[in-house]
Amino acid sequence: MKFRLGITGKLFALYIVFFLVFLGTTIVFYVNVTEIVARSEEIVSKNNEIASRSKQMIENLLSMEEYHQKYVLLNNDEYWRLYQSARKEFEANLNAVLNLKTSDAALMEKWQALESTYLHFYDQAEKGASFPEKKIWIPESFVNKWIQAISAAREKNEENIEAALQEINQQSRSAARYGLIGLFIAVIFGGFGSLFLAKSMIRPLKELMQGIRSFSKERMSETIQIRYRDELGELTDAFNDMTRRLKREENMRSDFISMLSHEIRTPLTSIRESVNMIFEEVMGTVNERQKKFLKIASSEIGRISELLNHMMQVSRMEVKALEVQPRPVDPYELVSKSIDHLKTTAQAKNITFNLQVPNDAPKVMCTPEHLHQVFLNILGNAIKFTDQGGSVGIHVIPDKKGENLTFAIEDSGPGISEEDQALIFNKYYRAKDVRGHMDGVGLGLSISRQIIVAHGGNIWVKSEVGAGSVFGFTLPAAVAE
Repeated sequence: MKFRLGITGKLFALYIVFFLVFLGTTIVFYVNVTEIVARSEEIVSKNNEIASRSKQMIENLLSMEEYHQKYVLLNNDEYWRLYQSARKEFEANLNAVLNLKTSDAALMEKWQALESTYLHFYDQAEKGASFPEKKIWIPESFVNKWIQAISAAREKNEENIEAALQEINQQSRSAARYGLIGLFIAVIFGGFGSLFLAKSMIRPLKELMQGIRSFSKERMSETIQIRYRDELGELTDAFNDMTRRLKREENMRSDFISMLSHEIRTPLTSIRESVNMIFEEVMGTVNERQKKFLKIASSEIGRISELLNHMMQVSRMEVKALEVQPRPVDPYELVSKSIDHLKTTAQAKNITFNLQVPNDAPKVMCTPEHLHQVFLNILGNAIKFTDQGGSVGIHVIPDKKGENLTFAIEDSGPGISEEDQALIFNKYYRAKDVRGHMDGVGLGLSISRQIIVAHGGNIWVKSEVGAGSVFGFTLPAAVAE
């Protein structure tokens, strides 16, 4: 069983890929942003706090030294109280820094070493004191040593802040870069995905429309290749099945018409000959009234025979390809010969022919017998639909390169509606407004088209209701020697 991915499945697959690309980009972006936020929080909550506390600690030590010197000079207990306050503030700032516990182990070791030195000093100082109430002062050498230690730790903290800012900047760049990469991948895939969907949908639709137009115009259509196993593929398969069925039915109908025409033709010929023999009084004398009806019967039998000949001709063309043997033919002689065959019919309606052939017109490549049939069909229709006393124009127009010749037959008839123009070259088709009062079975133009196409040309019609019609066809011109 073949896997079939329908149009809905293709759209869903495209959506899934878009979603995965978007999800991946979002996850990477979220991870980078989370790291940036964490580093920013550490800088704000710890490194900046350490910088502020360390600055206060240095100020505390300097204040302690200042109060000590003032006490020595003035012997004022108020300076001892201020000394003690600065000392407590120093210890509080030191404990606050130690409690922050930054991720930099080397920095924490510096603060722990400062704490250890500070505590060791007071332990030694209290052990050496004679009385508990004796005032313990920090020597200047210790103050300077601790200030240097705090400055070194402060400098290390500044380095950490700068490194963290650089890391945040790098992560911001990475987040932006990955976001752009994800967007680029989404755009590229979206473009290719859209092209693929468009190709998988538009191409079969175009082929299907072309097949429908071909079948509606010519009743023939090649099998359309099924490219994708989706809804459009099923539609194409249904169309191919329909055309195959219609072709079989068309062949059966053609075979039936051919058989019927052949079977009717033989007894019809016998009837016609019998009527002619009676009309010619071979079997005895007939009066004028009888002759009148015999003449009408003979005429109607001839018309039926002509219709049967047309139907058999179409059947033969469908059974096998029309054999053509093109040779250079003078266009003026070709058209003039056809006009001569129709002069009697045209004179009965007082219709004139206007033939225009350029003197330098090249010869046309065709089989004269076949092309003569085309002219008889088209000129016969022009005479049929042109009013009494009208005219029919025949124009031979070579193209600028001299590669093709166009034959245009113009009448002044009632014109053809746009709806009928698309169907008049189909077999057995006759416009609604002529079915009731015009003879024919709708085969002349179909035969003409088959002959022109077999010669490598094309046939067309231009018409407007109330303004006449122009039937034209183009054939290859003979190469000048």
